[in-house]
Amino acid sequence: MVVSRELPQFREHTIATDLKGGYQVIAADLNRDGKPDLIALASDMPELVWYENPGWQRHVIAGSFAKMINLVVLESGGEPLIVLASGFSSEAKNSPGIVSVLEPDGDVLHPWKVREIDRLPTSHRLRLADIDGNGSRVVVNAPLTASDAYGPEYRGRTPLVYYRPSEWKRLMIGDENEGVMHGICVVDWDGDGRDEILTASFVGIHLYKRQSESRWTRAEIAKGDPAPWPKCGTSDIAVGHLGRRRFLCSIEPWHGNQVAVYREERGNWIRQVIDDSFIDGHAIYAADLNNDGRDEIIAGYRGKGGSVYIYTAEDEPGLRWTRHDLDKGGISAASCTVVDLNGDGKPDIACIGSATANLKWYENR
Repeated sequence: MVVSRELPQFREHTIATDLKGGYQVIAADLNRDGKPDLIALASDMPELVWYENPGWQRHVIAGSFAKMINLVVLESGGEPLIVLASGFSSEAKNSPGIVSVLEPDGDVLHPWKVREIDRLPTSHRLRLADIDGNGSRVVVNAPLTASDAYGPEYRGRTPLVYYRPSEWKRLMIGDENEGVMHGICVVDWDGDGRDEILTASFVGIHLYKRQSESRWTRAEIAKGDPAPWPKCGTSDIAVGHLGRRRFLCSIEPWHGNQVAVYREERGNWIRQVIDDSFIDGHAIYAADLNNDGRDEIIAGYRGKGGSVYIYTAEDEPGLRWTRHDLDKGGISAASCTVVDLNGDGKPDIACIGSATANLKWYENR
């Protein structure tokens, strides 16, 4: 394993430039050749597509979708299975929130079978979580708003639900969050081998922990941006580590201008804004890019001058952060992920752009 205290240099590669409304990029080995492929979800396209590593040939998974917004990939009998949310609008009255299961029809290179399993208005974020601690993961569905909410206030209690694969029955986690719940992060928060769920909403950052099949607890971590409603709270959330010290990083407020870091001091999470120059912030990720045991922050925004930056902590507690350009002005970043794409043991970065309609990967050199 290569270990370095220096931030790696990255070489940019463009995979696609026609992904209208690019929204999410997911890495998954769809053809089982040992190389992670990239699934590109573009909200303004009817087709869900994937790009085959290493030549990045384009393949269609399925088509005829309207307003796709998020997906997850899981295993079913040794084959990949996709759960997809589509029919999205930020106004609940215009958003059927269709949740579908997609399965290969004999060959992943041919169009997959599509089966609808649920409709929940504004279904928005899908994530996998091992809530039982047995290696079997459920699909968490976090809608953007309550089913009767409307802008610009979006008042209402926003549900958080999950589905067990094969059963696909909607099960409630909770509806205590209010307003827009834009982001969630799955993490084993207390090290007990079971995943918990961090939510980012108008009312801040909260932790949901499962106590039994039908009971979850919710605890406040931080209030997020203290501005008045609806410019308050948190939009997207990720968890990182500086050695043994855990930190949170976030975009604030909803589609906001700030990158914030939270560090724990005596049970309280202290908020620090490390950048306030974003326009429509939308991508946040924490990962150790140089294998030194200390995570960097990858964050990007979709507005004018859309860019992706890397932030490095310059001291042990994470009080000082330095910003580095990964892609300045070349991608209106809606989503980024970190994965070793070329098999050299170094983590690479992949991002998808919305207005720029592009998919890029950045080779860790």
